[in-house]
Formats: sequence, structure tokens, C-alpha cells
Amino acid sequence: MKERQQWGTRLGFIMAAVGSAIGLGNIWRFPYQAYSNGGGTFLIPYFFAMLTAGIPILIMEFGLGHKYRGGAPSVFARLTKNYSHLNKFEWIGWWQVLVALIIGLYYVIIIAWTVSYTFLAFGQVWGTDTGSFFFNDFLKISSSPLILGGMNWPVLAALVAVWGIMWYILFSGVSKGIELANKIFMPTLIVLVLFLTGRSLFLEGAAVGLDWLFRPDFSKLWDVSVWTSAYGQIFYSMSIGFAIMITYSSYLPKDSDIVNNGFMTGLLNCGFSIIAGIMIFAILGHMAQAQGVGVDEVVSAGIGLAFVTIPQAINYMPAPWLVGPLFFLSLTIAGLSSAISINETVIASFIDKFGLKRKKTVTIYCIGGFLFSTIYATGAGLYILDIVDHFINNFGILFVGLTEIILFSWIFRLDELKEHINPLSDYSVKNWWNFCLKVLTPVVLGSMAITNFASELKIGVSGILTRVNALDVMADNGIIITIDQVAPGYEGYGSRELFLYGWIAAMGVFVFSFVFQKMKGHKTHLGGENV
Repeated sequence: MKERQQWGTRLGFIMAAVGSAIGLGNIWRFPYQAYSNGGGTFLIPYFFAMLTAGIPILIMEFGLGHKYRGGAPSVFARLTKNYSHLNKFEWIGWWQVLVALIIGLYYVIIIAWTVSYTFLAFGQVWGTDTGSFFFNDFLKISSSPLILGGMNWPVLAALVAVWGIMWYILFSGVSKGIELANKIFMPTLIVLVLFLTGRSLFLEGAAVGLDWLFRPDFSKLWDVSVWTSAYGQIFYSMSIGFAIMITYSSYLPKDSDIVNNGFMTGLLNCGFSIIAGIMIFAILGHMAQAQGVGVDEVVSAGIGLAFVTIPQAINYMPAPWLVGPLFFLSLTIAGLSSAISINETVIASFIDKFGLKRKKTVTIYCIGGFLFSTIYATGAGLYILDIVDHFINNFGILFVGLTEIILFSWIFRLDELKEHINPLSDYSVKNWWNFCLKVLTPVVLGSMAITNFASELKIGVSGILTRVNALDVMADNGIIITIDQVAPGYEGYGSRELFLYGWIAAMGVFVFSFVFQKMKGHKTHLGGENV
């Protein structure tokens, strides 16, 4: 049996794991979550969630990948020693991998946008009306998710570049490709963000922005939704629950400190989020003061923050020709490091299952991935991305992550995994780890899953329309939403759009997970050597 590829150094693994965890959400989602959930008070449930959910799950997934030496489908297939039932749970691993596949296909288009904006920022081509430029001039957005419109050729060119970079890194392998890339990406990203943060702190009005971010509202501590938001931020921002960390840890050498790796990855990820929050709100404070308005009138999250609000803020900053490109270069690097891990997860799982050769698999996958992702470079691309992202996050990552935790905590003996992890680690996991994985985390994630599902049904039945994040910016900038589009459903989308792009994606990954389980795999898929 061919020996599995390995990380060259422990630092390389940490850089890659942190690179996977640190993504666009750390920069454009965490600051808004903190601001809207009690400011500085939010850090209490945030760090509590990190210690009771984020790091325990990381340790569990690191341990699983290291012990069973495979991607998620292989790990789930090898869980029992009774070979007649060996692959009974393989479908859960494929569920995770297919969720990663869907995310990987739309994540790259956002990176393509950041690549384009890196160059546009040199001359602030977006002008003063940054919203109209982004939606109308840059994206050339269509009037409906069902009207694809033409292909956006500049965005498509950037998409080709992104897939080309990813192909080269993934083609080069684990040590010479992914590890080497992250050893370059992560220090560069940290230096860029620290420079931008330091520069933003000296802007006029920065203190006002930071006051909005960190001003404590202790009454929020008793608000259940704040704690749910904290757990959600941790769960979605640490690359847990959809096979990435299982895959990455399967490349670890046999003698690896699992617990320390988990703590280092979790702490570095959360530390970066806080630094990014300081940077964003210092910039927003400066922008608010320049416009003579409150920070609450300029704050936003997600795509609206990155491509509308921040470009507008850059217009008010000294040396915008420098700050702008560096900011979007930071987003590009953060996005690339995450996208590489997402797509590596899919590639590794197919290699493990079918015994394929890596270089050929990477090439075919990247060509196919590019072709499928071109739908996001059309006029309807943003609509489709918004719908798919909503359903995959709420009914993909959350549900499969919850299933994974319940399976390992209750059906299989968690103590066996602990017996594998502890001898390798300087610090042992004990009863707190069992309690977090068996009781606390399943209860919190279960309540989130039920709430999300009930909310989706409620919106569908009652016709409550919510116009938030990117879409409310679209409306503000003159994009017309016809009455045919404003039907009961998420963000006011019609039932046809939600079914076509959302429900089919969410249910499709679940159904096809059983299809892949039934396919005949390579002889090493089930009989791979465990540590």
C-alpha cells in the first residue's frame, strides 16, 4: 500500500490548519457579531464557546484523522472492528465532503472578486457610489435569480486565476504544495492585518469605532440568542464539522501532539478574529466621523461590508492607493488558504475511496470545479450564492456536524479515542472533554438546528420578508425587485428559486452521500492501516 503523504513539519500543519480556519468570516462576520451581541460582553460567550465546543471538536477531529489515517468517508467506514458492518456510517463522511464540495464551488467566486478589487483599489475605481459600482458595474447583477444574464468576463478571468493557483498548490502535494503555500500565506496575512490594524488605530475617529465594538452590555449575557450566536460563530469559523480537519490531521506523523495542536489552532483563529475586528471598527469609526454620522449608520457585515462599506471607507483614508490593495490582498490570502483546505478535503476523499492518482485527480477536479463555478460569474451569481450558502450552512454544516458529534460521543466509545490522543499529548483531555462533546455541544447545536429549521418553515408559511446584509444594500442602490420575486421565503426569494438552488443543494448532498457509500471502493479504502 502506498504510504500516505505527510506534513513536513509540525509548524507546517499548524499553519495549514490555522489557514483553513482563518477565512473571510473572521474578517467580515466576527466584528459584526460582536457589535450586535453586546460588544465586549460578547467575548465572554465567544471564548466560552471556543473552550467548550470549538477546541473539543478540533481535538476530536484531529484525533480521528490521525488515528484512522484517511479522509472523513474512510474514517467513518473504519469505525467498527466488525468488518461485515464496516462501512455502515461511511455516508456521514460523504455528507461532510459533499457539503465541502458545494462550499468550495461558490467560495472561489468571492476570492475572484477580492482579486479583482485588489487591482481596482489602486485607483479607487469604485468611485463614491460604491454600492452601485459593485452590484451594477462590477457584478452586472440581473433582475432575478432565474435570469442568469450574460457571463461577466472580467470576473471569469479572475476565477480562472484563482483555480489556476489552487491547481498548482494542490497538484504539488501536501508537503511541497499545501504546507509550503501556507508557510507563505499565513505570515504574509498576519503581517498585512497587523499593519492595517496599526495604521487604522491612528485614524481620526478610530477610538469611536472601537468603543462601539467593545462597549460592554452585560444585560446581553442573559440573552440566549447571544450565546447561540457565539457558538455559531465558533462553529462556522473554525472549519469543523465538514471533514477538513479530519483530512488535514490524517497527514500528521504518527508521533503528533493532538491536544496542543487543537488548542493552538483554536486560539490563533480566535485571536485573529479579534485583531480583524479592531481593524474593521477602527476604519468604520474613521468613516463615520468623516461623514458626520454614528458608527451604527455605517456598520454592516458580509459581502456588503467587504465590497461596499470598506471601499467607501478607504476613500476617506490617507494613502487609499496603498491601504485599499493591501486590504483586498488580505482577503484574497485568507480566502485562498481556506479554499485550498476545502477542495483538498474533496480530492483526498476521492483518492482514498477509489485509489486514484493524486495529480490526475487534482487536474480533473479543478477543471470540473471551474466549469461548475462559472454559474457564479453570471448576472445571477450573487443571488445563487446567497441562497446556496444559506441552505448549506443551516441545513448542511450544522446538521452533519451535529450528527458527527452525536455519533462519536454516544454511539461509539469516546474513551477509546481519548486513549489514542492522551499518550501522544503533553496535556491530557479528561472529563471536561467528554462532558462538552456528550452534553453541552450537542444541546447547543441541536437547539440551533431546530431553531433554524423552524425559522425556515415560519418564513415560508407566513411570508415574512427580511432584507438584510448584501440584499438590503442592493435595494438601497436602485436594484429593482419585482413583485413576482418577493414571495414568502428567505430574503424574499420566491419558492422556485429557493427550491432550485437551496433545497436541492441541501438535500442533494444528503442523498448522494448514500450513493457514494454504495460505490465499490479501492481495497485500501476499508482496510487502511490505523495508528
